[in-house]
Amino acid sequence: MMDREIGVGARGWARVDGIDLLRGAAIFFVLMNHVNMQLLFRDVPYLVGLPLQLVYTLVWNGQLGVQMFFAVSGFLITSTSIRRWGSPDALKVREFYWLRFARIAPLMILLLVVLSGLDLFGVKHFVVERETGGLGRALVAALTFHVNYLEATRGYLPGSWDILWSLSVEEMFYLFFPLVARVLRKKGLLVGLLVLLMVAGPFARAKAFNPNPVWREYSYLGGMDAIAMGCLTAMLLAGRKVSRRMVWVCGSVGAALLVFCFGFSLEAYKIGLGKTGLLMTVVGVGACLVIAAAAMSGWRAPRVLAPVLQMGQRSYEIYLTHMFVVIGAFFLFDAGGKPLRAVWWVFAAVIVVATLLGWVVSVGFSEPMNRWLRRGERARFAPEAGSSLRSE
Repeated sequence: MMDREIGVGARGWARVDGIDLLRGAAIFFVLMNHVNMQLLFRDVPYLVGLPLQLVYTLVWNGQLGVQMFFAVSGFLITSTSIRRWGSPDALKVREFYWLRFARIAPLMILLLVVLSGLDLFGVKHFVVERETGGLGRALVAALTFHVNYLEATRGYLPGSWDILWSLSVEEMFYLFFPLVARVLRKKGLLVGLLVLLMVAGPFARAKAFNPNPVWREYSYLGGMDAIAMGCLTAMLLAGRKVSRRMVWVCGSVGAALLVFCFGFSLEAYKIGLGKTGLLMTVVGVGACLVIAAAAMSGWRAPRVLAPVLQMGQRSYEIYLTHMFVVIGAFFLFDAGGKPLRAVWWVFAAVIVVATLLGWVVSVGFSEPMNRWLRRGERARFAPEAGSSLRSE
């Protein structure tokens, strides 16, 4: 029974709980990190007495969470392309771009409109300073996917703008992905290029090769390696049958790597994984192994994990809107005199409210807009197999 084969391609790529749980965990760590940063800005000594590793695990893993997002994104985009067109090199470029536009653009444009209005009205925490180029420069950077470069060269943008750095990395990858896939044609050449991106990632993140601390975290190559890993995972699994034993091995090894990176990060830094940029590589590998196991097995999460699944299913909407919740929560926190006893309630409130806001935005705006745009005459595409892929 353990060795019975599972057909990956035959499953139709319906919603995969394991992937949604990864995204839910990723957005959880991002939220925890951003609340932590606000507390540090206010010199609130809420970490006194807590074990250092516990602190790092809970509130300093936002960047690792984004790395998991990148790996999931690469897998879903590539598996969708294979399901729709047969192989990456056969994809229709215009159709690919339109599908990405339908999913990403409506909420991103709405966010930029709201942020622009808040800047023009001079609302605190939302004004783009002249030193970083002002509102116009920030808009150009967001719309041309180089917020990461702007921040590395001119300084950080306000929090609700800063989060767009990861979208810059991701969408720059997908700007060239269909073109490169069509030009290279042969699968081996595309695989070779993706492997090169994987190799380049640690160098882009290593202090010895990149003295700019912001660019080490936000660079294109520093994030594209995880996207490339996700792409390769989808290409490797497409149409293959694997044994249950292999599923178990992938899931166990992947989970162990993620537990090590998130739960024993201090040890990881001691052995040099952080300094060399390899910690993020290990996170990407671990995430891809878990993704592979989840996709191959069709494992269903228990009901107790339903809140995490919901966070994962609405992760894009939560990510783009959560800073409004964070800023609002700290407006109340400051007004109340910054009580230390309320700190963990702030964490809990941000997670719950940000998730609810993401759900409302998803159901009420981004999903309807996605469906409406996809019904347009500018693209014809096959029916969707499942909401896990619709979300990408």
